[in-house]
Amino acid sequence: MKAVIIDDELKARSVLQTLIKEECPKIKETKEANDLLSGVELIKEFQPEIVFLDIEMPEYSGLEILDFLNEDQINFQIIFTTAYNHYAIEAFKLNAVDYLLKPIDGDELKEAIDKAEKLIGNKDIHKKLNELKISLSESNFKKIGLPNSNGIKFVDFNEIIMLEADGMYTKVSTVSEEVLVSKPLKFFVSTLQKINTFYRPHRSYLVNLKYLREYVKKDGGYIVMENNKSVSISKDKKEEFLTIVQNI
Repeated sequence: MKAVIIDDELKARSVLQTLIKEECPKIKETKEANDLLSGVELIKEFQPEIVFLDIEMPEYSGLEILDFLNEDQINFQIIFTTAYNHYAIEAFKLNAVDYLLKPIDGDELKEAIDKAEKLIGNKDIHKKLNELKISLSESNFKKIGLPNSNGIKFVDFNEIIMLEADGMYTKVSTVSEEVLVSKPLKFFVSTLQKINTFYRPHRSYLVNLKYLREYVKKDGGYIVMENNKSVSISKDKKEEFLTIVQNI
């Protein structure tokens, strides 16, 4: 069998490549892509039997893969690789879509591949993925997975005070600790934008307005959060910010 790995994180792709070589001799050849669109092109060219697909990627989510492939091009099985929490995993189970929770376990990988092998050629993947997208969008998930050097930490949205860009990483400050996450800030902006307590006053910050302590007018205006950190406000956001806080 042949497989394609689509994941925006190099480390995640490398770990999965190693596990496949060590644990899954049925897969003779693998190729990688670091985003959904290049992955789709690779699928068309390489014709794999199995696609390992990350959900949380910049620009396009893995769930959007069906938007870029015709039904007759779906002749493979998808195994999602995800850091979603247990609330979202229920949606995967409900819709019979296979997944591997990061960090990936070798035995679970073998089991997923065995299941996928039996389903190759099954054309109901369109229905499954469409139902999964609906389930995920309608579910009231309260936690987010934060990939870090020790694995993945799951944090309640309400416990996040602020997020600060640090190159291709993000410093996530919670009520109990600070976590350095191997995702850029823009990932969290797109993930948390539906939660109305989160606001982006500056391109380098995303704050939870629940933990706003003070607005200081001097030095052009800035925010002080409950963890005593100061947050800049962009000139073009100041009026909007003041309007928002007046209505809290």
